[in-house]
Amino acid sequence: MNILLLEDNELFASSLKEYLELENYNITIAKDGQEVLELTYSNKFDIYLFDINVPKINGLEVLKLLRQSDDNTPCIYLTSSTDKETLKDGFNSGADDYMQKPFDEDELILRINALLKRTNKLVKNIVINDIEFDINKKVFLKNSEELRVSKKAIDLFLLFYENKEKIITKDMIISKLWNIDESYSEGSIRVYISKLKDILGSNSIVNIKGQGYKVQF
Repeated sequence: MNILLLEDNELFASSLKEYLELENYNITIAKDGQEVLELTYSNKFDIYLFDINVPKINGLEVLKLLRQSDDNTPCIYLTSSTDKETLKDGFNSGADDYMQKPFDEDELILRINALLKRTNKLVKNIVINDIEFDINKKVFLKNSEELRVSKKAIDLFLLFYENKEKIITKDMIISKLWNIDESYSEGSIRVYISKLKDILGSNSIVNIKGQGYKVQF
C-alpha cells in the first residue's frame, strides 16, 4: 500500500513515516505541493496524507489540481489549523477526511483503513503459487494451514514484496530486520532467504552478484 505524505516539517514527516512503515505501508514524502505534482505524474499512490500550509502550492490547491486531472485517490488532511473555513475549503477541494494535529497515530491508522475499505483499496492477501500470505495477520498459509515462519523471515518477505521491481541490498535487509543496537551475521541473512525460497520456490529470489537480491514473483 503506497501512501504519499505531503509535510514540510522534516522531523514530523520522518516520525510519521517510521510509524506507518511499522504497519507495512510504503511512504513517500513530499515537502511541497510542486513535488506532489511531480511524484503523482510518475507514480501511483493508494492514499494521500496532506498538510495544508506547505511551500510553493498549498495542500488545498494541490488537491484541487489533482482532482481536476481526474485523480480520485483518497485524501486525508493532517493540519494544525482550527479554522472552520479552512476545514470547509479542505472538503470542497476534494478531501475525504480531516485530522487536526496533534493526533493519535493509532486513530490515523483506523481512518486510513476505513477510507481504503470504503474505496475498495484495502490490500488483499498475497497469493504466490499455492502459498497465501495473510496481510492482516502476517502469516503464511498453505491449504489454509498456517506455516511456522519467524518474524524476521516475514519482515524480509515484506521487504522483498514491497520492492519487487528493485534490487534489495544487504544494507536494506539489515535496516529492515535488525535494530541499530542488534548484531547480525551474513549467515543469518542467508538462513532467512533460504527459508523464503523453501516456501515460495527455489527460483523466487535470485542473487544479483555484487549488488543484492531480486525477487521473481
